[in-house]
Amino acid sequence: MSGASTAARTPRAEDRPDDVVVVGARRTPSGRLLGQMSSISATDLGAMAIKGALDAGGIDPGVVESVVLGQVLQAGAGQNPAKQAALGAGVPAGAHTVTVNKVCLSGLTAIIDAARLLRCGEAEVVVAGGMESMSRAPHLLPDLRAGKSYGASGVVDHMVFDGLTAADLGIPMGELSEQYAGRYPVTRREQDEFAVDSHRRARQAWEQGILGREVVPVVVRGRKGDVVVERDEGLRPESRVEDLARLRPAFTPDGGITAANASAICDGAAAVVLTTRERAEREGWTVMATVRACGQVAGPDASLQAQPARAIAQALERQGWVVDDLDLVEINEAFAAVVIHSARELGVGLEKVNKCGGGISIGHPIGASGGRLAVHLAHQIANGRARRGAIGLCGGGGQGEALLLEA
Repeated sequence: MSGASTAARTPRAEDRPDDVVVVGARRTPSGRLLGQMSSISATDLGAMAIKGALDAGGIDPGVVESVVLGQVLQAGAGQNPAKQAALGAGVPAGAHTVTVNKVCLSGLTAIIDAARLLRCGEAEVVVAGGMESMSRAPHLLPDLRAGKSYGASGVVDHMVFDGLTAADLGIPMGELSEQYAGRYPVTRREQDEFAVDSHRRARQAWEQGILGREVVPVVVRGRKGDVVVERDEGLRPESRVEDLARLRPAFTPDGGITAANASAICDGAAAVVLTTRERAEREGWTVMATVRACGQVAGPDASLQAQPARAIAQALERQGWVVDDLDLVEINEAFAAVVIHSARELGVGLEKVNKCGGGISIGHPIGASGGRLAVHLAHQIANGRARRGAIGLCGGGGQGEALLLEA
């Protein structure tokens, strides 16, 4: 099998009728901040991803019983954004919906929660994933309702305050990561090299048609005609380590994190259709991947660097797998240092991690990234590039999330 490890591995469990499986998976392209997709709401992006996943799997929206979607920046989005996205995709009003906010973990948490609905027997067909329009995150006036009797009244950036700032410490997530850099040392050059490699890998994946298979084009309506966005907007394949080395640290004077080796702010959505193996076989739906164990960890502090590794390790233990069983590992590129450290802690070479790029090159729409990683890994497994893989993310509050998928 192309790309799959030939080493001895933990035997595969026998298929069970109640296995949770992926039968549809699509994402939108990732749009740059204030780029071509910036006029489209998160809920409309979510609807496009849901419809794309259902259409790809040949699944009637009428059979969907529940929709669970992550979204972090919900101010101004309207009531229950997941419901809006579901209705926009043609899912019937009778499907119950939940919008999840677990910061950067939201999209994967939504998928894990959806799988639990299936395992509990409370549903047979569930759509899950995430959506975010960081471009459309509003500015807020916290003092306006009560009034301000004296002095200036500030404007709060919803994206920065609710999405990119550690709530318990009141500092940017990048500054938080720099505070723990001594405990989890990664050199500036290592981070820059990783960032350049992320763009190179993403460009190659687009050129080889790998990423195009998972993307549903986005049509942007305009007065001068429609624009169709089919590719991720943030790729910089011309990036060189020498150029990145000239950039100033973004958060602390002597830090290693820069605008180039941190994830790109962007817009996007992703969705998977989950069902049981028995239902998929009965309906004739093609199984892309089987959902295995998850990992959900937190603490002992607010640091991010080790959280993906710890979550993946927990999932592996629950599943009875070892690291060498994994053909692919997808770790969200919130910061290059997070991926590099987590790969080291797991004992995984970077050649097996994020083979098609990640959040630095493709972008990190915070509520959707967990869903994007699940869509990508499901396609890699369905296309024979892996038998087993893991997804891992870090999140605000010092938390980590992971999910295992298998052919």
